[in-house]
Amino acid sequence: MRELSPVLLFAYNRPEHTERTLKALADNALAIHSRLVIFCDGPRTRNEAENTRRVREIARQAEGFRSVQVVERPSNLGLAQSIISGVTEVLEAHDTVIVLEDDLITSPFFLQYMNEALQLYADDEQVLSVCGYTFPVSGQLPETFFLPGAFCWGWATWRRAWTLYEHDAEKLLAEIIRRNLIYEFDFRGTDPLAKILQMTVNRDARADSWATRWMGTACIHGKMTLYPGRSLVENAGFDGSGRHANHERRFDTPLADRSPRVERLPLEVNENVVRQHRNLFRQWRIGDDIASRLYYRIAALLPAAAEKYLYTRLVRRRLRRQATAAIARVIDGH
Repeated sequence: MRELSPVLLFAYNRPEHTERTLKALADNALAIHSRLVIFCDGPRTRNEAENTRRVREIARQAEGFRSVQVVERPSNLGLAQSIISGVTEVLEAHDTVIVLEDDLITSPFFLQYMNEALQLYADDEQVLSVCGYTFPVSGQLPETFFLPGAFCWGWATWRRAWTLYEHDAEKLLAEIIRRNLIYEFDFRGTDPLAKILQMTVNRDARADSWATRWMGTACIHGKMTLYPGRSLVENAGFDGSGRHANHERRFDTPLADRSPRVERLPLEVNENVVRQHRNLFRQWRIGDDIASRLYYRIAALLPAAAEKYLYTRLVRRRLRRQATAAIARVIDGH
């Protein structure tokens, strides 16, 4: 059997979630042939010490894999730094990684899909990553497809792609603005990623997001990600237990009951699937507030170029209100 990608699991202070994630992962047929590395972050406060201790105990008892390595961080790095440093460390020794967090439940076919896709597109520079989660869009989806950018729920990448990762959120946001890519970064005006990235720039604790920087990296380099037509990942973290996630059902999607056929596709974004996702994201944002409802009613009447112009103007104005000096200079054209 060919060498399989190592699997990285990032855990913190949710022992029950970690246990469920490990059980689902071990149910994968390829688990017994896969190396598993579990990164356990340290507690932020004394009150978290017991749960982080229990997580480490569960990690040490993990079985059903070719090997299990547990990395216990002596202090709290936070999710962003934990993932960035962990992925970087493992990719120094391996060509690929598969990455999970402690609240992701995988289908038994997750590892098969990931490893097949990593092998098939290993040399295709335009493909930045592989994702196992599929959004609950309306209508049928192909077996696999490409979307622009990247996503972070059950994903994999290559060393060649991770070298592009831009750690500096301010530099990244400035480049997105300078290249007039706000509309594209925000999934063609339907997902407020630029706003989240600015929160990261402003050191807002609610948005210390490594993933938004990964998505921004994909945007400025014009990269795309492969997805399955039926989800191989369920996010079980929207139960109020996570730091950034409250109770939420909009992301619910049934797990696939078979492995998707991973066959070579043309190296281009699937525009039909882009439209399905934009429709879903628009529905979510229309429900957020009156201003969003008004904007999307107007945008629906505009040609694409005019919609991009309007959306970009509005977002730049919002970003300017809380911009750092460096971002303000870019927005103002200096």
